[in-house]
Amino acid sequence: MTPGTLTQTGRFADPDPTQVVELRRRPARPSAGIRTEQRPQVFDHEASAQLLEASGDDRALRRLKPRQVDSAYQPGPGDAVAIVVDVETTGLDHRRDEVIELGMAACVHDAAGRVGPVFEALSLLRKPSVEISPDITSLTGITSEIVAGCRLDFDATTALLEPADLLIAHNARFARSFCERLHDDVRHKAWACSVAEVKWGERGDLVTQGGWFHGGHRAVDDCHALLEVPAARLPDHSGPALSHRLSSSYRTRVRIWTEYAPFDQKDVLRRRGYRRNGSEDGRPKACWTEIDEEHLAAELRFLEREISLRDVDLRQEVILAYERCRAA
Repeated sequence: MTPGTLTQTGRFADPDPTQVVELRRRPARPSAGIRTEQRPQVFDHEASAQLLEASGDDRALRRLKPRQVDSAYQPGPGDAVAIVVDVETTGLDHRRDEVIELGMAACVHDAAGRVGPVFEALSLLRKPSVEISPDITSLTGITSEIVAGCRLDFDATTALLEPADLLIAHNARFARSFCERLHDDVRHKAWACSVAEVKWGERGDLVTQGGWFHGGHRAVDDCHALLEVPAARLPDHSGPALSHRLSSSYRTRVRIWTEYAPFDQKDVLRRRGYRRNGSEDGRPKACWTEIDEEHLAAELRFLEREISLRDVDLRQEVILAYERCRAA
């Protein structure tokens, strides 16, 4: 075979040695002596993303860019202040495990739930009393070496918490249980949860569903991401998610315990949103749930009829606004 000749067979079939096709490359044209300037091409990422999405078969995610922190902004007497809180910990048990990073991002908002200026963001590392496990390092990127000698700046956190009307966390029950061990001021604030108190529907990852992605799993990064989630409009077009948190966070709720529920009904309760509690903390070893006070009568009827708790005096706890999201 002469130079410049290629052999081509079928793309997937076994080659047939009797059927050989020759492809010849066209010789390169000699240069005419004219120099052309090579200009760098500018790739329009946004136009490409829109082209993909126009097909209806693809979706592009944009990197979530944190809102600019306006450190010169000072909340006034008429401003409502919310703080998004996130923690990274050595484990999931607030009675045993410890915080290794506290992230906080403070913003103002109006009564309609619209997010205004972000005026401060804190990322504070803390050395725990134990070594950080490889699993936690893999998840957070935080090692024992990174937090060596680190202590929380309580002056900074106290100053930031003082004007706050509401603390927001994704899974606030988890975050609050750890934060209360660190800082007594959080006990006296109203909390809101972006998991339990907003009807997102079957939306999965809320940041991804908003069309964004963000790197890492550090506390302050998650705070910036959660600032965008409250500002997002709900699927039912009922306004910003923050407006629902504001309205729900100040309602009185009731926690119901089903201590005497038959064991074979636990799956029914779980599907209804009940959680299981052990007896290590002095509370009943039973399933429990929290509901708005106005739904109490209907829930009790369900337990009587469907879970066979007709003649049982169920334990109930009234949960006021500032006791919300505490660990059961």
